[in-house]
Amino acid sequence: MPDFFLVLYVKKFFSMKKKWYILLIISIVFIGCNREKTQEEISAPPCPAEETDGQIEQFCRLFNLPSLGYETENDAVRRNENFADILQRRGIDYAVIFAVSRDFRDVFDMRKLRAGNAYTLLYEPDSAQPSYMIYKEDFRTHVCFSLTDSLWVSRCEFPLVTEEKFVDVTITTSLWQNLAESGYNPLVANGLSEVYAWTVDFFGLRKGDTFRAYYQAYMLNGEEVEAGPVLAAAFIRSGEEQLAFRYVQDSVPGYWDQNGVNLQRTFLKAPLRYSRVSSGFSYARRHPITRVVRPHTGVDYAAPTGTPVMSIGEGVVTERKYTRGGGNTVKIKHNSVYTTAYLHLSRYAKGLFVGKRVAQGEIIGYVGSTGMSTGPHLDFRVWRNGKPINPLKMESPPADPVHQENMKGFMEHIAPYRRSLNPGFYKDLALKIVDFAGISFD
Repeated sequence: MPDFFLVLYVKKFFSMKKKWYILLIISIVFIGCNREKTQEEISAPPCPAEETDGQIEQFCRLFNLPSLGYETENDAVRRNENFADILQRRGIDYAVIFAVSRDFRDVFDMRKLRAGNAYTLLYEPDSAQPSYMIYKEDFRTHVCFSLTDSLWVSRCEFPLVTEEKFVDVTITTSLWQNLAESGYNPLVANGLSEVYAWTVDFFGLRKGDTFRAYYQAYMLNGEEVEAGPVLAAAFIRSGEEQLAFRYVQDSVPGYWDQNGVNLQRTFLKAPLRYSRVSSGFSYARRHPITRVVRPHTGVDYAAPTGTPVMSIGEGVVTERKYTRGGGNTVKIKHNSVYTTAYLHLSRYAKGLFVGKRVAQGEIIGYVGSTGMSTGPHLDFRVWRNGKPINPLKMESPPADPVHQENMKGFMEHIAPYRRSLNPGFYKDLALKIVDFAGISFD
């Protein structure tokens, strides 16, 4: 429902007294001020656990170990060190090591111990040999090896807690760097690039551009370990604001603006992330190798070798071949109007073949420097009705909007976020109502 419909809604109140007008305006100004933030534990059954103080207590709860006042020894896997090396050095009999390795390989393959990963040994009181070894597979996942009379291996994850967090950053150098410098999780940049992939050129961000966003953070022991999806965001440039709200429609999450218009377009804004435009669209460019002036009807994105390249839209692969000039090239026909090409790839995506239908955002190859190229980059080209066009100026129609039957729920869902992202909105709306209704406070 567009904003002006809210203003028109005031007609219903024309028969009221002035004080009711005032109450209406006040309620609009303060609507959505409070949003109760919830936390949700994500556990990994069958390993129930809750956060407690102290590493030993956490391990005991996570793996159901008896609380015996253990002594601990913390170490890390050394280069070329294996499971047997670690335990034999602590006096564990090789028969025990072999039994654990053989009988519980389906839980954890001992050959997958990684040099540098930490582990903790738990010693029962007055014991010279460890009773348990707990290996840290990653920041959340641990593997416990029981070395007692009862041999077993268990693999568990510490529970994560979700928490809503807010970022407000103004671009001075790059989105990633400015998020980090402001003390935010820089991985939020990935989420924002997905939200605005169809509407914001992340290769053309300007100094002074501002991003505000709520996102779902995954917390472990009070520390943020993962950045989840963006829940609501605002991109502001020269006073113009573009809002985005995450909403689930037909069981599929997506992003829509404040009027329910889908931010997703038929085509992505760019075929890869976090690079720079090294050469633009031109009908008279001097080739860096041949030095001949000729058309360059594409855009070059400089990026490291191996950077994933995505199809900007759904389509069918019509070419997958090597050419002298373009090197490894993929061409995709999206519909009767648009065709795209991706040149100088180092290699193709696994399973890519002529005739395959690819999805929007699907990886079709990796940046390289094959063919006539002076360095790793992607030469990206677009044709409309058979004629080359500048990819940076290509417009794309929007995808499906929020369905009419879902609009009321959508508006209720975005109201608290909108209030926070644009504090002046409800004030401006109230002033519009005052003006429309002809109310005077003299």
